[in-house]
Amino acid sequence: MRIRTLLSLFTVFLLSLIIAVSCTPSPQTSTSNNSTAIQLGFSAWPGWFPWQVAQEQKLFAANKVNVDLKWFDGYLDSINALRAGQLNANTQTLNDTISSVAAGSDQVIVLVNDNSTGNDKIIVREGINSIADLKGKKIAAEEGTVDHFLLLLGLKKAGLTPADIQFQPLETGAAAAAFVAGQVDAVGVFAPFTTRALSRPGSKELFSSKEFPGAIPDHLVVTRQLINERPQDVQSLVNTWFATLDFMKANPEKAYEIMAKRAGVSVAEYKDYDAGTKIFTLQENLQAFSPGKSMTSLNYAAGEISKFLVETGLIKQAPNLNQIFDDRFVKAYAAKQKS
Repeated sequence: MRIRTLLSLFTVFLLSLIIAVSCTPSPQTSTSNNSTAIQLGFSAWPGWFPWQVAQEQKLFAANKVNVDLKWFDGYLDSINALRAGQLNANTQTLNDTISSVAAGSDQVIVLVNDNSTGNDKIIVREGINSIADLKGKKIAAEEGTVDHFLLLLGLKKAGLTPADIQFQPLETGAAAAAFVAGQVDAVGVFAPFTTRALSRPGSKELFSSKEFPGAIPDHLVVTRQLINERPQDVQSLVNTWFATLDFMKANPEKAYEIMAKRAGVSVAEYKDYDAGTKIFTLQENLQAFSPGKSMTSLNYAAGEISKFLVETGLIKQAPNLNQIFDDRFVKAYAAKQKS
């Protein structure tokens, strides 16, 4: 569902330049007018489908925020749209946000949606039984995405390097299709593309994000301009998220129906994804934004991921992470619940 990207600085600059010179006006040019809809992007990932529930149940309006919810078939497209100023907010992973900031984009994480706890997988053909067996094999994933990141984490754990494999950069849906067609030996995909990949006879999961707890957190990311010019709307976005979780808890079957439809899978299939995505509660958000010395702390995780991205050449230089998190909106919501 979501894919999380780490393009080179030059590619990011080029993509941003191409989009910036298009005739489409940036939504940020009028963010001082609070009647202007916030352009919020989201894409296929279990931790982000609740935004579809928010839209269909009119929870944005209930929380007094005007939102134009934008669906992206390709997660990378949403990443590039936020970088280019075509979105005010987007759903992204931590590693992708770090990469964007490293490329010069001023983005801020204001909410933790979830952690991947198994829904990102490296799936292999019959005969591959260990990470060491990946040496020399053709492995497809969307370059720079979180599943590419997961693959590199697994290789490093096993003492292998990117040079030890034949990496095939393909869009996630195409990567899954190539694996099913027998064109590659392994694939890095996220749910629901995992279901498609596992339809290949003899295929199996080699490892997943479950083996790397805290490495793949997913967030609501906004531009600093939106925070500066419309902080109350950012607060309303955060409020809407928690209102959505309350609705889902009270109306689980209705919520599953909405999310499964958006995902293009059956309700039963969607329910199978639950264990692989840990939706964060308010308390877990507060804990994640707190200082710590493990991957459960966003500050610590950001530092470790940033170092890893530099070591693997996915970014050239670690960005300044001091301003990448803003917990005031989650804290304000928590304070309101106590009052």
